[in-house]
Amino acid sequence: MSRTPLPSARRAVQPHPATGDSARLRVVDPDGYTDWEAVYRDNIDRLYRLMYARVGNRPDAEDLTSEVFRTALGPLRLASSKGEVRSYLLTTAQTVLASHWRRTLGLPVTSIDPESDIGALAEPSKVEEPSDAPQRAGKILAALPDRYRRILELRFLEACTIKEAAQALNVSVSNAKVLQHRALRMAAKAGLELEQ
Repeated sequence: MSRTPLPSARRAVQPHPATGDSARLRVVDPDGYTDWEAVYRDNIDRLYRLMYARVGNRPDAEDLTSEVFRTALGPLRLASSKGEVRSYLLTTAQTVLASHWRRTLGLPVTSIDPESDIGALAEPSKVEEPSDAPQRAGKILAALPDRYRRILELRFLEACTIKEAAQALNVSVSNAKVLQHRALRMAAKAGLELEQ
């Protein structure tokens, strides 16, 4: 009596992608991904929208999304199910986001709720509300001492390099980096105080 696997447990056999040789076959789970490109295509939009919702600007969201895939590429196994891959990518996104905020503001922001964040981002809103970001940024900058406000204006509003900002402030590059770091920390605290 031969034992036949149930239809849901059947696996397709495909040629090995690295060699293209049909002599080297591998088993592909129907609930899994066939290759890394399939993982990328299936998850890129979800992760990008999540990062954009957290950082609020396109360049950082793109950088962080690519960092999630680069970080996950080594340890992630294609033999995992789609659910396991998505869960691993979400956990990696949380770690990458925490590192970003720690580098940028010195504050860890790690709360990612898959139900509310990804569910809310599944359908982009048709009508965008006008943003109050310019007014909030103006209030935060106004709360900073002159040198801190100026370094942030040069770096982020006028898009100067750290070297250009140092020259404009007539300080060394190292001093400009310290000023920027302190200004970002103070701006983060001022932003939290404005929200309360």
